[in-house]
Amino acid sequence: MNKKISVKNMALVGVMAAAVFVSSQFLQIPIPTAIDNTRLHMGNVMCLLGGLLIGPFWGGLAAGIGSAFFDLINPAYITSAPFTFIFKFAMAWICGKFVSAKRHNEKMLIRSAVGAGLGAFAYVILYLSKAFIENYFILHIPLEAVGLSIAQKALVSSINAVVSVVVVVPLSMTLRPAVSRMYQNNEK
Repeated sequence: MNKKISVKNMALVGVMAAAVFVSSQFLQIPIPTAIDNTRLHMGNVMCLLGGLLIGPFWGGLAAGIGSAFFDLINPAYITSAPFTFIFKFAMAWICGKFVSAKRHNEKMLIRSAVGAGLGAFAYVILYLSKAFIENYFILHIPLEAVGLSIAQKALVSSINAVVSVVVVVPLSMTLRPAVSRMYQNNEK
């Protein structure tokens, strides 16, 4: 991680956070579950893209900010904003950390796919764990209803994860040269 906070880093975080927010807000399909709802959306594509292009910390920050902002303006999700910030940060951080690790014998395409998959499915586990704890232990909803809701959320979230990985890998490979040039120009 570049410890220096540059204008370019701040701009990239802002642009990626905006992309996360917009794709979460406008590119979604709400899906009702037994207890509440879930969504199929493209916000996770942008969260992973942040990790792939601008690294674990800055990409995680962009993913967390954009996703938390989406939650904060939506009454159905407002109480989840702190968790969303942490979970989406973790998704992009895991993805970016895997891709930025020094593995000279692996191709970038494979590293990107594996990193995106790890980040996406880590998010699914965090999301489902929170839903279970919240519904069963805090709201005291019967286990059968919680199980049905978690199963529905798991299906949609897994589809969302797979779609996110399939979309983000070629997108990141297309955008990586431009972002790399921008960082190289910053060093001159």
